[in-house]
Amino acid sequence: MKVILVNGSPHEKGCTYTALKEVASALEQEGIETDIFWIGTKAIAGCIACHGCAKTGRCVFHDKVNEFLELASAYDGYIFGSPVHWAAAGGAITSFMDRVFYTAVCSGQKTFYLKPAAAVVSARRAGTTAAFEQLNKYFMLMQMPVVASQYWNMVHGVNAEEVKQDLEGLQTMRTLGRNMAFLLRCKEAGLQAGVALPQQETPVFTNFIRS
Repeated sequence: MKVILVNGSPHEKGCTYTALKEVASALEQEGIETDIFWIGTKAIAGCIACHGCAKTGRCVFHDKVNEFLELASAYDGYIFGSPVHWAAAGGAITSFMDRVFYTAVCSGQKTFYLKPAAAVVSARRAGTTAAFEQLNKYFMLMQMPVVASQYWNMVHGVNAEEVKQDLEGLQTMRTLGRNMAFLLRCKEAGLQAGVALPQQETPVFTNFIRS
């Protein structure tokens, strides 16, 4: 089993990376393979709702989003990390996740269906809970079980060295990794025992304004 951890920070080896590495170490100790995917520093456009992805399964903008989508189906679990910018997730990771999940929905792909996911946020001081809540909403809309830890998944520090001093935050990351490993094994055991996936209904869409 494999988990991919997405580093949504413009700093490749900064605070968010340090938190994700702690999660990855706990996963690997539980026998789960991990990879860290950095979204980089190049501009990531927001979704323009052109629905081009519905035809091709790829976004019309060829950047880190399509690179991630080409890899995503090979993984059993996902963790998305972001620094806090203005009491919210960073703009780059927000545009990235908007387009990743919208492409999956519009193209009918089941890449993320019932696969465990979690969010990790890092901040100097405040805004963590708002950013954390923002990221978790993607998983709920995609029918992805959200993995919890012993506290909200956050670390504090102005740089990687300060994050390493956040002992409670790092412990929260390790607990998150172990909890995800447990859920992955439970899912695998259930499928092997013949537990069927939930029945799927045809989606119903309604609008608040009717003519």
